[in-house]
Amino acid sequence: MKDYLEKAKKPIPSIRSFDQLNFVVLDTETTGLNPAEDHILSFGAVKIHEEKIQVSSSVEWYLDSTKKGKESITIHGLMGNEKKVSLEDFSIQLLEYLSNNILVGHHLGFDLEMLQKALRPVGLESFPNPYIDTANLAIRIDHGLLVDRSRVNLKEYTLDSLCQRFKIKTHDRHTASGDAFLTATIFLKLLKLASKKGITSWGLLNK
Repeated sequence: MKDYLEKAKKPIPSIRSFDQLNFVVLDTETTGLNPAEDHILSFGAVKIHEEKIQVSSSVEWYLDSTKKGKESITIHGLMGNEKKVSLEDFSIQLLEYLSNNILVGHHLGFDLEMLQKALRPVGLESFPNPYIDTANLAIRIDHGLLVDRSRVNLKEYTLDSLCQRFKIKTHDRHTASGDAFLTATIFLKLLKLASKKGITSWGLLNK
């Protein structure tokens, strides 16, 4: 825990270009959408290095939980037969994997809140890593940094809508690793659009 926190808190130089940044794109599948009551069923992630998805880095872990969510099972099909890891093992694997990478996700706040809840018993209160939400990034690229979100059609910025826009085939949709890979693909598309608008460094991206 101490090693992870020290690494993750280290600031990233603002002049670094996208190909000099390391990202972990993550997703969770849960028993529901209420962080106060629900739990993580699975965690999936893949790393991006030098603006390329590192396919060999892809992971999908199933967290041992006594709670089942009937509504969520109809969405992602997890029936509880997967090989599960204990909270202690999950915590060790997760923190080693995240390290000091920039965290990326679609509606990432929910995933981080669920992960924080899961790891709170082992002493983690929050993730100090810098992070980017792909939904917010897409809105910013389309409408500018100071956009009034009440005027934005948020249905155009769901994961499925962005996949459709960028002509990305939605294989393995509603699995944690599958959604992480889709989000990573969308993220790289967004970085290219950001570069065309003059957003070319970490300092400009992280506004």
